[in-house]
Amino acid sequence: MLQIIELKEKNIVATKASGKLRKEDIEKIHPLIHAILDKGMKVRWYFEMENFTGWDLPGLWEDLKMDTAHATDYEKIAMVGDKKWQNWITQFMKPFTNAEIKYFNIDQKEDAKNWIESQ
Repeated sequence: MLQIIELKEKNIVATKASGKLRKEDIEKIHPLIHAILDKGMKVRWYFEMENFTGWDLPGLWEDLKMDTAHATDYEKIAMVGDKKWQNWITQFMKPFTNAEIKYFNIDQKEDAKNWIESQ
């Protein structure tokens, strides 16, 4: 499941992932990304993972399609989680985007929010 959460800045997409992400979860993000791009801004994504177990196959495919289609549209991505493999995902993503990507442990949530909002 992917829940949309709020942060203050107008170019930030903030989400919380739990369980397995499905194609429908990823499709929720498309309008948010396009609304930011339509304003001529780059996207910043705060991606928090709590009890997150990954993607089902259609969800992974949709996520990869979205990430490659918007590779140059992201400015920053904050990945927040509590498992070693989630840090690995952060490293795996780096070649697919021009964005600055950082991994934060779940107890560094506030640091991640401050970083994603900072200039």
